Formats: sequence, structure tokens, C-alpha cells
Amino acid sequence: MVQVEETKLPGVGVRHDFQGKYGKRVGVLTHRDGRREIYVTRGDDPDACAESITLSEEEAEAVSDLLGGSTITRRLSAMVQEVEGLAFDWVPLAPTSPFLNRPLGETHLRSRTGASIVAILRGGGAIAAPEPSFVLRASDTVVILGTSEGVRAAEHILAEG
Repeated sequence: MVQVEETKLPGVGVRHDFQGKYGKRVGVLTHRDGRREIYVTRGDDPDACAESITLSEEEAEAVSDLLGGSTITRRLSAMVQEVEGLAFDWVPLAPTSPFLNRPLGETHLRSRTGASIVAILRGGGAIAAPEPSFVLRASDTVVILGTSEGVRAAEHILAEG
């Protein structure tokens, strides 16, 4: 069984890689913005990149589907990354959220949890630093930043009110 190593890269994202059967390391670097880089190192120097390909999030999903999907992809989508005491997570807004079709400010997340919604992912794009008047929609994914406890509390509030 292949042993995949995970390395969190503060400010960049997460790197997953493994030692290949024929002497080269193979890996995927997942940037915080969703971009993925597939890379292969040179056989004589595992720190030297021999080849890399940058994929958009959509292209990475297509390659993953072609390869049969993986546990890493599932773990990444559910993962909360911690960077020097901060945590952030991408949370799809539940169809039962009491905040659907309501302004973001009505959540009062920052005052209730200390965590902030720093971006909204919608329609293949991102809205950075949304205003309190920004209206949440069913297809939105919110990006929450705060302490681990604050992020978890914000997820709970968004789901249940």
C-alpha cells in the first residue's frame, strides 16, 4: 500500500506526496485558492521538481474522476487547516440554513463566535470580504476564519441558527 504523506504549508496550502515505485516522489500541492499542482521530483534529488502541471479546481476534479477518486480528495474537502492558532474551513451553506436569502450581517457570527466569513464561493468565483448586506444563497460556500472553536461554532450557527 502506498504511504501518502501530508504536509501543511502555512500561507500556501497542503502538500500530499508519496515515494513512487521507480524512485521518484509524486505529489499534489493544493493551494488555498483551490489550484492544484501535480509534480514529480527527479530521481537523483527528491527536492528537485522534474515536472509539474497546474490544474484549475475543475480540471483537478476531472483528473480525480479519471483516476477513480481518492480518500485524499474527500479528506481535503472536509479538512479544517490550522495555521499558527488560526483555522479556516470551506462550508457549503446547508439547504436548511435559517440564513438562506438573508443578509450575511444577520448571522452576527463575528460577535457570537469570534470567527469571520472572509469569502463566499459562488458560481465558480469568489467574493472576498463580503459586506454585511451580502445576501446568502443556497449554492454558496462560505470561507470561515477564526480559532478552531470559533469556526466550529460558526458552522453550527449557519446550519441551525
